[in-house]
Amino acid sequence: MADEEKDVQKEEQSENADVAYENDKAPEDLSGKTHWYVVHTYSGYENKVKANLEKTIENRHLEDQILEVRVPLQDVVEVKNGARKTVQRKMFPGYVLVNMDMNDETWYVVRNTRGVTGFVGPGSKPVPLSDAEIKPLGIRTDTVSVDFGVGDEIAVIAGVWKDTAGVVQRMDMSKQTATINVDLFGRETPVEISFAEVRRIDS
Repeated sequence: MADEEKDVQKEEQSENADVAYENDKAPEDLSGKTHWYVVHTYSGYENKVKANLEKTIENRHLEDQILEVRVPLQDVVEVKNGARKTVQRKMFPGYVLVNMDMNDETWYVVRNTRGVTGFVGPGSKPVPLSDAEIKPLGIRTDTVSVDFGVGDEIAVIAGVWKDTAGVVQRMDMSKQTATINVDLFGRETPVEISFAEVRRIDS
Protein backbone atom coordinates (compact mmCIF):
# COMPACT_ATOMS: atom_id res chain seq x y z
CA MET A 1 0.00 0.00 0.00
CA ALA A 2 2.83 2.39 0.83
CA ASP A 3 4.34 1.96 -2.63
CA GLU A 4 0.96 2.60 -4.29
CA GLU A 5 0.51 5.81 -2.27
CA LYS A 6 3.96 7.00 -3.36
CA ASP A 7 3.10 6.33 -7.01
CA VAL A 8 -0.14 8.32 -6.68
CA GLN A 9 1.73 11.20 -5.08
CA LYS A 10 4.26 11.20 -7.92
CA GLU A 11 1.49 11.27 -10.52
CA GLU A 12 -0.24 14.16 -8.71
CA GLN A 13 3.02 16.09 -8.54
CA SER A 14 3.62 15.51 -12.25
CA GLU A 15 0.09 16.64 -13.12
CA ASN A 16 0.44 19.75 -10.96
CA ALA A 17 3.75 20.57 -12.63
CA ASP A 18 2.13 20.29 -16.07
CA VAL A 19 -0.70 22.62 -14.99
CA ALA A 20 1.82 25.16 -13.76
CA TYR A 21 3.65 25.07 -17.07
CA GLU A 22 0.40 25.40 -19.01
CA ASN A 23 -0.28 28.68 -17.21
CA ASP A 24 3.15 30.05 -18.06
CA LYS A 25 3.93 31.96 -21.23
CA ALA A 26 6.83 32.23 -23.63
CA PRO A 27 9.25 35.14 -23.14
CA GLU A 28 7.85 38.04 -25.19
CA ASP A 29 11.28 39.28 -26.26
CA LEU A 30 11.91 36.08 -28.27
CA SER A 31 8.75 36.16 -30.40
CA GLY A 32 8.74 37.02 -34.11
CA LYS A 33 12.04 35.43 -35.16
CA THR A 34 13.21 31.84 -35.42
CA HIS A 35 16.09 30.61 -33.27
CA TRP A 36 17.54 27.25 -32.27
CA TYR A 37 16.66 26.15 -28.73
CA VAL A 38 17.79 23.21 -26.61
CA VAL A 39 15.06 21.03 -25.11
CA HIS A 40 15.78 18.58 -22.30
CA THR A 41 14.18 15.14 -22.54
CA TYR A 42 14.04 11.96 -20.53
CA SER A 43 17.05 9.76 -21.27
CA GLY A 44 16.42 7.58 -24.29
CA TYR A 45 13.37 9.59 -25.40
CA GLU A 46 15.18 11.86 -27.89
CA ASN A 47 13.89 10.17 -31.06
CA LYS A 48 10.41 9.68 -29.59
CA VAL A 49 10.22 13.37 -28.70
CA LYS A 50 11.33 14.28 -32.24
CA ALA A 51 8.68 12.03 -33.82
CA ASN A 52 5.90 13.16 -31.45
CA LEU A 53 6.72 16.83 -31.90
CA GLU A 54 6.88 16.56 -35.70
CA LYS A 55 3.45 14.87 -35.68
CA THR A 56 2.00 17.65 -33.53
CA ILE A 57 3.52 20.29 -35.81
CA GLU A 58 1.81 18.63 -38.78
CA ASN A 59 -1.54 18.28 -36.99
CA ARG A 60 -1.56 21.88 -35.77
CA HIS A 61 -0.17 23.26 -39.05
CA LEU A 62 2.77 24.93 -37.30
CA GLU A 63 5.29 24.21 -40.07
CA ASP A 64 5.98 27.93 -40.53
CA GLN A 65 6.63 28.44 -36.80
CA ILE A 66 8.49 25.28 -35.77
CA LEU A 67 10.83 24.70 -38.69
CA GLU A 68 12.94 21.73 -37.63
CA VAL A 69 13.47 19.26 -34.81
CA ARG A 70 16.91 17.67 -34.67
CA VAL A 71 18.70 15.01 -32.66
CA PRO A 72 22.40 15.79 -33.37
CA LEU A 73 24.42 12.71 -34.26
CA GLN A 74 28.14 12.07 -34.65
CA ASP A 75 30.15 9.27 -36.22
CA VAL A 76 32.09 7.18 -33.72
CA VAL A 77 34.61 4.48 -34.64
CA GLU A 78 34.23 1.31 -32.60
CA VAL A 79 36.82 -1.47 -32.51
CA LYS A 80 35.34 -4.84 -31.65
CA ASN A 81 37.11 -8.19 -32.00
CA GLY A 82 39.77 -6.44 -34.06
CA ALA A 83 37.24 -5.01 -36.55
CA ARG A 84 36.68 -1.27 -36.96
CA LYS A 85 33.11 -0.11 -37.41
CA THR A 86 31.70 3.40 -37.74
CA VAL A 87 28.44 3.95 -35.88
CA GLN A 88 26.30 7.00 -35.20
CA ARG A 89 25.84 8.15 -31.64
CA LYS A 90 23.84 11.01 -30.16
CA MET A 91 26.05 14.04 -29.57
CA PHE A 92 23.98 15.19 -26.59
CA PRO A 93 22.04 12.33 -24.96
CA GLY A 94 18.94 13.68 -23.26
CA TYR A 95 18.66 16.76 -25.48
CA VAL A 96 16.84 17.74 -28.68
CA LEU A 97 17.35 20.90 -30.76
CA VAL A 98 14.33 22.82 -32.06
CA ASN A 99 14.39 25.65 -34.61
CA MET A 100 11.30 27.72 -33.83
CA ASP A 101 9.60 31.07 -33.44
CA MET A 102 9.13 31.26 -29.69
CA ASN A 103 5.56 32.31 -28.88
CA ASP A 104 2.89 31.12 -26.45
CA GLU A 105 1.54 28.44 -28.78
CA THR A 106 4.87 26.97 -29.91
CA TRP A 107 6.24 27.10 -26.35
CA TYR A 108 3.21 25.21 -25.10
CA VAL A 109 3.40 22.59 -27.87
CA VAL A 110 7.08 21.83 -27.27
CA ARG A 111 6.91 21.95 -23.47
CA ASN A 112 3.92 19.59 -23.35
CA THR A 113 5.31 17.02 -25.78
CA ARG A 114 5.53 13.63 -24.07
CA GLY A 115 9.09 13.01 -22.88
CA VAL A 116 10.08 16.70 -22.66
CA THR A 117 11.11 18.00 -19.23
CA GLY A 118 11.73 21.61 -20.22
CA PHE A 119 13.79 24.13 -22.14
CA VAL A 120 17.44 24.67 -21.29
CA GLY A 121 18.02 28.08 -19.74
CA PRO A 122 18.11 29.91 -16.39
CA GLY A 123 14.96 29.04 -14.47
CA SER A 124 13.83 26.97 -17.48
CA LYS A 125 13.48 30.21 -19.46
CA PRO A 126 14.29 29.36 -23.12
CA VAL A 127 17.57 30.85 -24.29
CA PRO A 128 18.39 30.65 -28.03
CA LEU A 129 21.72 29.24 -29.13
CA SER A 130 24.27 31.69 -30.51
CA ASP A 131 25.84 31.30 -33.96
CA ALA A 132 29.08 30.22 -32.29
CA GLU A 133 27.25 27.45 -30.43
CA ILE A 134 25.38 26.32 -33.54
CA LYS A 135 28.38 26.15 -35.90
CA PRO A 136 29.98 22.96 -34.44
CA LEU A 137 26.64 21.18 -34.87
CA GLY A 138 26.74 21.51 -38.65
CA ILE A 139 23.60 23.66 -38.72
CA ARG A 140 23.36 26.37 -41.36
CA THR A 141 22.35 29.78 -40.06
CA ASP A 142 22.18 31.62 -43.39
CA THR A 143 19.06 33.72 -43.75
CA VAL A 144 17.02 32.45 -46.67
CA SER A 145 14.26 34.51 -48.26
CA VAL A 146 11.73 32.82 -50.54
CA ASP A 147 8.44 34.05 -51.99
CA PHE A 148 6.44 30.92 -51.16
CA GLY A 149 5.36 29.02 -48.07
CA VAL A 150 3.38 26.04 -46.83
CA GLY A 151 0.18 25.72 -48.89
CA ASP A 152 1.54 27.51 -51.97
CA GLU A 153 1.84 25.73 -55.31
CA ILE A 154 5.34 25.57 -56.77
CA ALA A 155 6.87 24.29 -60.00
CA VAL A 156 10.14 22.38 -60.14
CA ILE A 157 12.42 23.99 -62.73
CA ALA A 158 15.57 21.87 -62.36
CA GLY A 159 16.87 18.59 -61.01
CA VAL A 160 15.38 15.09 -60.99
CA TRP A 161 11.79 16.32 -60.57
CA LYS A 162 11.93 19.03 -63.25
CA ASP A 163 8.53 19.92 -64.79
CA THR A 164 6.72 18.61 -61.69
CA ALA A 165 4.35 20.82 -59.71
CA GLY A 166 2.91 20.45 -56.24
CA VAL A 167 1.70 22.15 -53.09
CA VAL A 168 4.30 22.86 -50.40
CA GLN A 169 3.67 20.55 -47.44
CA ARG A 170 6.69 21.53 -45.33
CA MET A 171 9.59 24.00 -45.35
CA ASP A 172 13.04 23.26 -43.95
CA MET A 173 14.89 26.57 -43.72
CA SER A 174 18.10 25.05 -42.33
CA LYS A 175 18.38 22.60 -45.25
CA GLN A 176 16.82 25.12 -47.67
CA THR A 177 14.33 22.59 -49.02
CA ALA A 178 10.59 22.38 -49.61
CA THR A 179 8.59 19.15 -49.43
CA ILE A 180 5.87 18.50 -52.01
CA ASN A 181 3.87 15.40 -52.92
CA VAL A 182 4.62 13.88 -56.34
CA ASP A 183 2.90 11.05 -58.20
CA LEU A 184 5.22 8.04 -58.00
CA PHE A 185 3.96 4.68 -59.28
CA GLY A 186 0.39 5.86 -58.88
CA ARG A 187 0.85 7.00 -55.29
CA GLU A 188 1.47 10.42 -53.79
CA THR A 189 4.96 10.45 -52.30
CA PRO A 190 6.56 13.36 -50.37
CA VAL A 191 9.91 14.55 -51.79
CA GLU A 192 12.33 17.24 -50.65
CA ILE A 193 13.44 19.73 -53.27
CA SER A 194 16.01 22.51 -52.98
CA PHE A 195 14.76 26.10 -52.94
CA ALA A 196 17.05 26.76 -55.90
CA GLU A 197 15.15 24.24 -58.05
CA VAL A 198 11.63 25.63 -57.62
CA ARG A 199 9.58 28.73 -58.29
CA ARG A 200 6.18 29.83 -57.11
CA ILE A 201 3.18 29.39 -59.40
CA ASP A 202 1.11 32.58 -59.32
CA SER A 203 -2.61 31.87 -59.12
